[in-house]
Parts: sequence; C-alpha cells; structure tokens
Amino acid sequence: MKMNEGDVGTVLRECVIVVIKLGGPLLITALAIGIVIALIQAVTQINEASLTFVPKVLALSLSLTFLGPFMLRTLTTFSHDLFDRLVAIGGS
Repeated sequence: MKMNEGDVGTVLRECVIVVIKLGGPLLITALAIGIVIALIQAVTQINEASLTFVPKVLALSLSLTFLGPFMLRTLTTFSHDLFDRLVAIGGS
C-alpha cells in the first residue's frame, strides 16, 4: 500500500487538529489572564512585571493539571493511529 496525496493531506490535517487541541486551551488561558491583568494594571496604574508573570504561571499550571489527561489521551490516540498507518504502509 502506498500513500497518495490525499492520505498525506489527511495526516497533516489531523496533525494540525491535534496541535490546536493541545495548544489552544493553554494559549486561550494565557490570553485571558493577560487581558484581565492588563485591565487591572490600566485601572490601578501599577506596572509591575511580576504582576503579569505570576498569575499566568499559576493559571497555566492549573490548566495543565486539569487538561493534562485530555492532552495525553489526544496525543496517545493520534500517535497510535499514525504508527498503525506506518505499519500498514510498510508491512506490504
């Protein structure tokens, strides 16, 4: 069995979806926390670098704690499917 252009396109599309599933929630969390902290800094006129860094680290750590199993399951499923395809291609 050989891979054609459609199969390669399918694998690349699935890869992009997995990247979005893994990185999207963390990026959205960091963006939301950044906007909230920026609004707080604008209202209070406090410009402290650690005020933006510490809440983002805490929020991302909390997000990773809750989303870690989902992210691991997503990556494991994708890897198994990809390796199954590789075996199917190379096995014949």
